[in-house]
Amino acid sequence: MGCFPCSGDSSSIKKRERKRIPPAKNQYKKDDQSQPSTDMVKANEQKVVKKEEAKDANQSTTRTDGDCSSISGDGENDGIKINGVNKARAFKFDELVAATENFKAAYFLGEGGFGKVYKGRLADTGQVVAIKQLNPDGCQGNREFIVEVLTLSMADHPNLVKLIGYCVEGDQRVLVYEYMALGSLEDHLHDPWPEKKRLDWNTRMKIAAGAARGLEYLHDKMKPPVIYRDLKGSNILLGEGYHPKLSDFGLAKVGPLGDKTHVSTRVMGTYGYCAPDYAMTGQLTFKSDIYSFGVVLLEIITGRKAIDNTKSAAEQNLVAWARPLFKDRKKFHQMADPVLEGHYPVRGLYQALAIAAMCVQEQPNMRPLIADIVTALNYLASQKYDPETQPPVQGSRKNSQRSRSIDEEKKPVNVDEQ
Repeated sequence: MGCFPCSGDSSSIKKRERKRIPPAKNQYKKDDQSQPSTDMVKANEQKVVKKEEAKDANQSTTRTDGDCSSISGDGENDGIKINGVNKARAFKFDELVAATENFKAAYFLGEGGFGKVYKGRLADTGQVVAIKQLNPDGCQGNREFIVEVLTLSMADHPNLVKLIGYCVEGDQRVLVYEYMALGSLEDHLHDPWPEKKRLDWNTRMKIAAGAARGLEYLHDKMKPPVIYRDLKGSNILLGEGYHPKLSDFGLAKVGPLGDKTHVSTRVMGTYGYCAPDYAMTGQLTFKSDIYSFGVVLLEIITGRKAIDNTKSAAEQNLVAWARPLFKDRKKFHQMADPVLEGHYPVRGLYQALAIAAMCVQEQPNMRPLIADIVTALNYLASQKYDPETQPPVQGSRKNSQRSRSIDEEKKPVNVDEQ
Protein backbone atom coordinates (compact mmCIF):
# COMPACT_ATOMS: atom_id res chain seq x y z
CA MET A 1 0.00 0.00 0.00
CA GLY A 2 2.34 2.73 1.23
CA CYS A 3 -0.13 5.49 0.48
CA PHE A 4 -0.54 6.71 4.02
CA PRO A 5 1.37 6.19 7.26
CA CYS A 6 0.28 4.31 10.32
CA SER A 7 0.11 6.28 13.52
CA GLY A 8 -0.82 5.61 17.09
CA ASP A 9 -0.12 2.74 19.44
CA SER A 10 -2.31 -0.16 18.42
CA SER A 11 -1.49 -1.93 21.67
CA SER A 12 -3.39 0.69 23.66
CA ILE A 13 -6.41 -0.56 25.59
CA LYS A 14 -8.49 2.28 24.16
CA LYS A 15 -10.51 1.72 21.04
CA ARG A 16 -8.80 2.88 17.87
CA GLU A 17 -10.09 6.37 17.29
CA ARG A 18 -11.25 7.66 13.96
CA LYS A 19 -8.50 9.68 12.32
CA ARG A 20 -8.54 12.32 9.65
CA ILE A 21 -6.18 11.24 6.91
CA PRO A 22 -4.62 14.25 5.20
CA PRO A 23 -4.47 13.79 1.43
CA ALA A 24 -1.10 15.49 1.04
CA LYS A 25 1.46 16.74 3.55
CA ASN A 26 -1.04 17.19 6.37
CA GLN A 27 -2.93 19.92 4.56
CA TYR A 28 -6.47 19.73 3.29
CA LYS A 29 -9.30 22.08 2.54
CA LYS A 30 -12.52 22.20 4.45
CA ASP A 31 -15.09 19.73 3.25
CA ASP A 32 -16.17 20.49 -0.30
CA GLN A 33 -16.86 24.19 0.06
CA SER A 34 -16.89 24.54 -3.70
CA GLN A 35 -19.63 21.94 -4.12
CA PRO A 36 -23.11 21.46 -2.70
CA SER A 37 -23.04 19.06 0.25
CA THR A 38 -24.08 15.50 -0.61
CA ASP A 39 -24.37 13.93 2.84
CA MET A 40 -28.10 13.57 2.19
CA VAL A 41 -30.29 14.46 -0.78
CA LYS A 42 -31.54 18.04 -0.60
CA ALA A 43 -35.31 18.01 -0.50
CA ASN A 44 -35.62 21.77 -0.33
CA GLU A 45 -33.36 24.57 -1.49
CA GLN A 46 -32.66 26.10 1.86
CA LYS A 47 -29.80 27.97 3.39
CA VAL A 48 -27.38 25.69 5.23
CA VAL A 49 -26.47 26.96 8.64
CA LYS A 50 -23.33 25.30 9.97
CA LYS A 51 -22.18 25.53 13.56
CA GLU A 52 -19.28 23.31 14.58
CA GLU A 53 -20.10 23.51 18.26
CA ALA A 54 -23.34 24.98 19.63
CA LYS A 55 -22.46 26.47 23.00
CA ASP A 56 -25.62 28.44 23.56
CA ALA A 57 -28.59 26.38 24.73
CA ASN A 58 -30.99 28.86 23.15
CA GLN A 59 -29.45 28.63 19.70
CA SER A 60 -30.38 26.00 17.14
CA THR A 61 -28.26 23.98 14.77
CA THR A 62 -29.77 23.37 11.34
CA ARG A 63 -28.48 21.20 8.52
CA THR A 64 -30.60 20.73 5.44
CA ASP A 65 -28.70 18.13 3.49
CA GLY A 66 -31.85 16.04 3.75
CA ASP A 67 -35.52 16.56 4.31
CA CYS A 68 -35.19 17.16 8.02
CA SER A 69 -36.41 19.70 10.48
CA SER A 70 -33.98 21.74 12.50
CA ILE A 71 -32.74 20.27 15.75
CA SER A 72 -33.20 22.97 18.31
CA GLY A 73 -30.99 23.47 21.31
CA ASP A 74 -33.86 23.24 23.78
CA GLY A 75 -34.37 19.55 23.05
CA GLU A 76 -38.14 20.00 22.85
CA ASN A 77 -38.65 19.33 19.14
CA ASP A 78 -40.71 16.33 18.09
CA GLY A 79 -37.85 14.61 16.34
CA ILE A 80 -36.24 14.41 12.94
CA LYS A 81 -38.80 14.18 10.17
CA ILE A 82 -37.92 12.17 7.12
CA ASN A 83 -40.48 12.67 4.35
CA GLY A 84 -43.03 13.52 7.00
CA VAL A 85 -42.34 10.38 9.07
CA ASN A 86 -41.11 10.88 12.61
CA LYS A 87 -38.73 8.01 13.37
CA ALA A 88 -36.39 9.34 16.05
CA ARG A 89 -37.41 10.20 19.57
CA ALA A 90 -36.16 13.43 21.15
CA PHE A 91 -34.94 12.82 24.71
CA LYS A 92 -34.34 15.35 27.44
CA PHE A 93 -30.86 15.17 28.88
CA ASP A 94 -32.26 14.50 32.37
CA GLU A 95 -33.88 11.32 31.03
CA LEU A 96 -30.51 10.01 29.85
CA VAL A 97 -28.81 11.02 33.10
CA ALA A 98 -31.42 8.94 34.92
CA ALA A 99 -31.05 6.04 32.47
CA THR A 100 -27.30 5.80 33.15
CA GLU A 101 -27.40 6.87 36.81
CA ASN A 102 -25.48 10.02 35.90
CA PHE A 103 -23.25 8.18 33.41
CA LYS A 104 -22.04 5.80 36.07
CA ALA A 105 -18.59 4.33 35.46
CA ALA A 106 -19.92 0.80 35.95
CA TYR A 107 -22.11 1.23 32.87
CA PHE A 108 -19.27 2.38 30.60
CA LEU A 109 -19.09 0.28 27.41
CA GLY A 110 -16.39 1.88 25.27
CA GLU A 111 -14.85 5.01 23.85
CA GLY A 112 -13.91 6.32 20.43
CA GLY A 113 -13.19 9.57 18.64
CA PHE A 114 -16.82 10.64 19.15
CA GLY A 115 -16.88 10.24 22.93
CA LYS A 116 -18.08 7.61 25.40
CA VAL A 117 -20.80 4.95 25.25
CA TYR A 118 -22.78 3.82 28.28
CA LYS A 119 -25.35 1.16 28.95
CA GLY A 120 -28.64 2.49 30.25
CA ARG A 121 -32.26 1.65 30.93
CA LEU A 122 -35.07 3.98 29.88
CA ALA A 123 -37.33 4.75 32.83
CA ASP A 124 -40.58 4.93 30.88
CA THR A 125 -40.23 1.75 28.81
CA GLY A 126 -37.65 -0.27 30.73
CA GLN A 127 -35.72 -0.82 27.48
CA VAL A 128 -31.99 -1.40 27.82
CA VAL A 129 -30.13 0.91 25.43
CA ALA A 130 -26.65 2.10 24.50
CA ILE A 131 -26.16 5.84 25.02
CA LYS A 132 -23.41 7.61 23.07
CA GLN A 133 -22.41 10.97 24.55
CA LEU A 134 -20.62 13.22 22.08
CA ASN A 135 -17.34 14.65 23.28
CA PRO A 136 -17.42 18.41 22.54
CA ASP A 137 -13.66 18.28 21.96
CA GLY A 138 -13.77 15.08 19.88
CA CYS A 139 -13.60 14.59 16.13
CA GLN A 140 -17.34 14.24 15.60
CA GLY A 141 -19.16 17.58 15.49
CA ASN A 142 -22.69 18.68 14.83
CA ARG A 143 -22.29 17.84 11.15
CA GLU A 144 -21.55 14.16 11.80
CA PHE A 145 -24.12 14.02 14.59
CA ILE A 146 -26.98 15.13 12.33
CA VAL A 147 -25.79 12.97 9.42
CA GLU A 148 -25.93 9.93 11.71
CA VAL A 149 -29.40 10.78 12.99
CA LEU A 150 -30.64 11.38 9.46
CA THR A 151 -29.07 8.23 7.99
CA LEU A 152 -30.38 5.90 10.69
CA SER A 153 -33.79 7.55 10.65
CA MET A 154 -34.12 6.63 6.97
CA ALA A 155 -32.57 3.17 7.30
CA ASP A 156 -34.49 0.00 8.12
CA HIS A 157 -32.51 -3.22 7.89
CA PRO A 158 -31.79 -6.09 10.30
CA ASN A 159 -28.03 -5.61 9.83
CA LEU A 160 -28.00 -1.90 10.73
CA VAL A 161 -28.16 -0.81 14.35
CA LYS A 162 -31.45 0.86 15.29
CA LEU A 163 -31.50 4.45 16.47
CA ILE A 164 -33.93 4.91 19.36
CA GLY A 165 -33.50 8.66 19.64
CA TYR A 166 -31.22 11.60 20.35
CA CYS A 167 -30.75 14.53 22.68
CA VAL A 168 -29.78 18.09 21.76
CA GLU A 169 -29.75 20.25 24.84
CA GLY A 170 -27.28 23.06 25.46
CA ASP A 171 -23.90 21.71 24.41
CA GLN A 172 -25.01 18.10 24.91
CA ARG A 173 -25.23 15.88 21.83
CA VAL A 174 -26.33 12.33 22.68
CA LEU A 175 -27.48 9.37 20.58
CA VAL A 176 -29.54 6.47 21.93
CA TYR A 177 -29.27 3.08 20.19
CA GLU A 178 -30.56 -0.41 20.74
CA TYR A 179 -28.22 -2.28 23.07
CA MET A 180 -26.03 -4.93 21.44
CA ALA A 181 -25.28 -7.40 24.21
CA LEU A 182 -22.15 -9.04 22.77
CA GLY A 183 -20.15 -5.91 22.05
CA SER A 184 -18.16 -5.37 18.88
CA LEU A 185 -16.43 -7.68 16.44
CA GLU A 186 -13.17 -5.99 17.40
CA ASP A 187 -13.69 -7.03 21.03
CA HIS A 188 -14.06 -10.68 20.08
CA LEU A 189 -11.16 -10.78 17.63
CA HIS A 190 -8.57 -8.64 19.37
CA ASP A 191 -9.55 -8.08 23.00
CA PRO A 192 -11.23 -11.27 24.18
CA TRP A 193 -11.80 -11.85 27.87
CA PRO A 194 -10.34 -15.09 29.22
CA GLU A 195 -13.76 -16.64 29.81
CA LYS A 196 -15.23 -15.41 26.53
CA LYS A 197 -15.81 -18.03 23.86
CA ARG A 198 -13.58 -17.50 20.85
CA LEU A 199 -15.29 -17.13 17.50
CA ASP A 200 -15.45 -20.40 15.58
CA TRP A 201 -15.43 -20.62 11.79
CA ASN A 202 -19.20 -20.82 11.37
CA THR A 203 -19.75 -17.74 13.54
CA ARG A 204 -17.10 -15.77 11.65
CA MET A 205 -18.75 -16.46 8.32
CA LYS A 206 -22.16 -15.59 9.77
CA ILE A 207 -20.80 -12.22 10.94
CA ALA A 208 -19.08 -11.54 7.60
CA ALA A 209 -22.21 -12.34 5.61
CA GLY A 210 -24.44 -10.20 7.86
CA ALA A 211 -22.07 -7.23 7.69
CA ALA A 212 -22.01 -7.56 3.90
CA ARG A 213 -25.82 -7.52 3.78
CA GLY A 214 -25.87 -4.33 5.84
CA LEU A 215 -23.42 -2.70 3.44
CA GLU A 216 -25.44 -3.93 0.46
CA TYR A 217 -28.49 -2.18 1.90
CA LEU A 218 -26.59 1.11 2.12
CA HIS A 219 -25.18 0.80 -1.41
CA ASP A 220 -28.07 -0.72 -3.33
CA LYS A 221 -31.31 -0.44 -1.36
CA MET A 222 -31.29 2.97 0.31
CA LYS A 223 -32.68 5.90 -1.64
CA PRO A 224 -30.38 7.75 -2.13
CA PRO A 225 -27.51 5.23 -1.89
CA VAL A 226 -25.03 5.81 0.91
CA ILE A 227 -21.27 5.26 1.20
CA TYR A 228 -20.50 4.15 4.75
CA ARG A 229 -16.87 5.42 4.87
CA ASP A 230 -16.10 4.01 8.32
CA LEU A 231 -16.37 0.22 8.06
CA LYS A 232 -14.17 -1.49 10.68
CA GLY A 233 -14.39 -4.12 13.38
CA SER A 234 -15.29 -1.74 16.18
CA ASN A 235 -18.30 -0.52 14.17
CA ILE A 236 -19.73 -4.03 13.68
CA LEU A 237 -21.80 -4.73 16.78
CA LEU A 238 -23.03 -8.16 17.79
CA GLY A 239 -26.39 -9.05 19.27
CA GLU A 240 -27.74 -12.32 20.60
CA GLY A 241 -26.61 -15.27 18.52
CA TYR A 242 -23.75 -13.13 17.15
CA HIS A 243 -26.12 -11.28 14.85
CA PRO A 244 -24.05 -8.44 13.31
CA LYS A 245 -25.17 -4.86 12.78
CA LEU A 246 -23.29 -1.92 11.31
CA SER A 247 -23.13 1.17 13.53
CA ASP A 248 -21.69 4.70 13.67
CA PHE A 249 -22.76 6.54 10.52
CA GLY A 250 -21.32 9.98 11.27
CA LEU A 251 -19.05 9.84 8.21
CA ALA A 252 -21.69 8.51 5.80
CA LYS A 253 -21.96 10.26 2.44
CA VAL A 254 -24.49 10.01 -0.34
CA GLY A 255 -22.86 8.18 -3.23
CA PRO A 256 -22.36 9.58 -6.73
CA LEU A 257 -25.64 10.08 -8.57
CA GLY A 258 -26.44 10.15 -12.27
CA ASP A 259 -23.38 10.00 -14.48
CA LYS A 260 -20.96 10.94 -11.70
CA THR A 261 -18.33 8.35 -10.79
CA HIS A 262 -17.24 9.64 -7.39
CA VAL A 263 -17.79 12.17 -4.63
CA SER A 264 -14.90 14.54 -3.92
CA THR A 265 -14.51 15.03 -0.20
CA ARG A 266 -12.09 15.56 2.63
CA VAL A 267 -10.36 12.27 3.40
CA MET A 268 -11.57 10.78 6.67
CA GLY A 269 -11.58 7.27 8.07
CA THR A 270 -9.41 4.95 10.11
CA TYR A 271 -5.84 3.99 9.28
CA GLY A 272 -5.56 0.52 7.86
CA TYR A 273 -9.16 0.43 6.59
CA CYS A 274 -9.14 3.40 4.22
CA ALA A 275 -8.85 2.56 0.51
CA PRO A 276 -5.51 3.78 -0.90
CA ASP A 277 -7.16 5.40 -3.93
CA TYR A 278 -9.48 7.41 -1.68
CA ALA A 279 -6.64 8.35 0.68
CA MET A 280 -4.52 9.68 -2.19
CA THR A 281 -7.16 11.49 -4.24
CA GLY A 282 -10.10 12.27 -1.97
CA GLN A 283 -12.37 10.68 -4.57
CA LEU A 284 -14.90 8.60 -2.63
CA THR A 285 -16.73 5.75 -4.37
CA PHE A 286 -18.72 2.69 -3.35
CA LYS A 287 -15.55 0.69 -4.03
CA SER A 288 -13.90 2.58 -1.14
CA ASP A 289 -16.25 0.71 1.20
CA ILE A 290 -15.45 -2.56 -0.58
CA TYR A 291 -11.77 -2.15 0.26
CA SER A 292 -12.62 -1.53 3.92
CA PHE A 293 -14.84 -4.60 3.93
CA GLY A 294 -11.96 -6.66 2.54
CA VAL A 295 -9.75 -5.54 5.42
CA VAL A 296 -12.44 -6.51 7.93
CA LEU A 297 -12.87 -9.89 6.24
CA LEU A 298 -9.12 -10.45 6.50
CA GLU A 299 -9.30 -9.64 10.21
CA ILE A 300 -12.12 -12.16 10.61
CA ILE A 301 -10.14 -14.88 8.83
CA THR A 302 -6.70 -14.21 10.31
CA GLY A 303 -7.47 -12.79 13.74
CA ARG A 304 -4.92 -10.06 13.02
CA LYS A 305 -5.42 -6.31 13.34
CA ALA A 306 -5.56 -4.03 10.31
CA ILE A 307 -2.57 -2.17 11.75
CA ASP A 308 -0.49 -3.74 14.51
CA ASN A 309 2.64 -1.88 15.59
CA THR A 310 3.63 -4.70 17.94
CA LYS A 311 4.57 -6.89 14.99
CA SER A 312 7.64 -6.73 12.78
CA ALA A 313 7.69 -4.06 10.06
CA ALA A 314 6.74 -6.57 7.36
CA GLU A 315 3.64 -7.68 9.29
CA GLN A 316 2.34 -4.41 10.74
CA ASN A 317 -0.02 -3.72 7.84
CA LEU A 318 -2.46 -6.60 7.40
CA VAL A 319 -3.08 -6.10 3.68
CA ALA A 320 0.62 -5.70 2.88
CA TRP A 321 1.37 -8.89 4.82
CA ALA A 322 -1.43 -10.83 3.10
CA ARG A 323 -0.79 -9.86 -0.52
CA PRO A 324 2.26 -12.11 -1.10
CA LEU A 325 0.44 -15.01 0.57
CA PHE A 326 -2.56 -14.62 -1.74
CA LYS A 327 -0.35 -15.77 -4.62
CA ASP A 328 0.44 -19.21 -3.15
CA ARG A 329 -2.44 -21.47 -2.11
CA LYS A 330 0.03 -23.69 -0.25
CA LYS A 331 0.46 -20.84 2.23
CA PHE A 332 -3.23 -20.15 2.76
CA HIS A 333 -3.28 -22.18 5.98
CA GLN A 334 -0.74 -19.71 7.40
CA MET A 335 -3.39 -17.02 7.19
CA ALA A 336 -6.01 -18.82 9.29
CA ASP A 337 -6.39 -17.51 12.84
CA PRO A 338 -4.24 -19.79 15.07
CA VAL A 339 -6.97 -19.87 17.74
CA LEU A 340 -9.12 -21.88 15.33
CA GLU A 341 -6.59 -24.70 15.85
CA GLY A 342 -7.17 -25.92 12.32
CA HIS A 343 -10.94 -26.25 12.80
CA TYR A 344 -12.10 -24.77 9.51
CA PRO A 345 -13.03 -26.12 6.06
CA VAL A 346 -10.08 -25.91 3.69
CA ARG A 347 -12.26 -25.07 0.72
CA GLY A 348 -14.16 -22.49 2.75
CA LEU A 349 -10.89 -20.85 3.82
CA TYR A 350 -9.73 -20.66 0.21
CA GLN A 351 -13.00 -19.11 -0.91
CA ALA A 352 -13.10 -16.58 1.92
CA LEU A 353 -9.51 -15.51 1.20
CA ALA A 354 -10.33 -15.20 -2.50
CA ILE A 355 -13.16 -12.80 -1.65
CA ALA A 356 -10.90 -10.77 0.64
CA ALA A 357 -8.15 -10.63 -2.00
CA MET A 358 -10.57 -9.24 -4.60
CA CYS A 359 -11.89 -6.63 -2.17
CA VAL A 360 -8.43 -5.21 -1.35
CA GLN A 361 -7.29 -4.85 -4.96
CA GLU A 362 -5.38 -1.60 -5.37
CA GLN A 363 -7.39 -0.64 -8.46
CA PRO A 364 -10.97 0.17 -7.37
CA ASN A 365 -12.52 -1.02 -10.64
CA MET A 366 -11.09 -4.49 -9.95
CA ARG A 367 -13.00 -4.81 -6.68
CA PRO A 368 -16.32 -6.70 -6.77
CA LEU A 369 -19.77 -5.24 -6.27
CA ILE A 370 -21.26 -5.67 -2.82
CA ALA A 371 -24.13 -7.76 -4.25
CA ASP A 372 -21.63 -10.34 -5.52
CA ILE A 373 -19.86 -10.38 -2.15
CA VAL A 374 -23.18 -10.99 -0.38
CA THR A 375 -23.98 -13.90 -2.68
CA ALA A 376 -20.59 -15.51 -2.06
CA LEU A 377 -20.60 -15.01 1.71
CA ASN A 378 -24.20 -16.16 2.11
CA TYR A 379 -23.13 -19.39 0.45
CA LEU A 380 -20.07 -19.77 2.71
CA ALA A 381 -22.19 -19.07 5.79
CA SER A 382 -24.65 -21.77 4.72
CA GLN A 383 -21.89 -24.40 4.50
CA LYS A 384 -21.66 -25.38 8.16
CA TYR A 385 -18.36 -26.79 9.38
CA ASP A 386 -18.65 -29.62 11.90
CA PRO A 387 -15.45 -30.04 13.96
CA GLU A 388 -16.76 -33.34 15.29
CA THR A 389 -16.77 -34.99 11.87
CA GLN A 390 -13.98 -33.09 10.12
CA PRO A 391 -10.41 -33.37 11.43
CA PRO A 392 -8.45 -30.15 12.04
CA VAL A 393 -6.13 -28.90 9.31
CA GLN A 394 -2.55 -29.81 10.09
CA GLY A 395 -0.05 -26.96 10.24
CA SER A 396 -2.55 -24.42 11.57
CA ARG A 397 -2.17 -25.27 15.26
CA LYS A 398 1.44 -24.47 16.04
CA ASN A 399 0.78 -20.91 17.15
CA SER A 400 -2.49 -21.62 18.95
CA GLN A 401 -0.88 -22.45 22.29
CA ARG A 402 0.99 -19.17 22.25
CA SER A 403 -2.21 -17.30 21.44
CA ARG A 404 -3.97 -18.92 24.40
CA SER A 405 -1.11 -17.96 26.70
CA ILE A 406 -1.43 -14.34 25.65
CA ASP A 407 -5.18 -14.46 26.19
CA GLU A 408 -4.76 -15.86 29.69
CA GLU A 409 -2.76 -12.77 30.64
CA LYS A 410 -5.69 -10.50 29.74
CA LYS A 411 -7.96 -9.41 32.56
CA PRO A 412 -11.71 -9.25 32.05
CA VAL A 413 -13.45 -5.91 31.86
CA ASN A 414 -16.32 -5.92 34.33
CA VAL A 415 -19.48 -4.08 33.35
CA ASP A 416 -22.32 -4.31 35.83
CA GLU A 417 -25.53 -5.76 34.42
CA GLN A 418 -28.70 -3.89 35.13
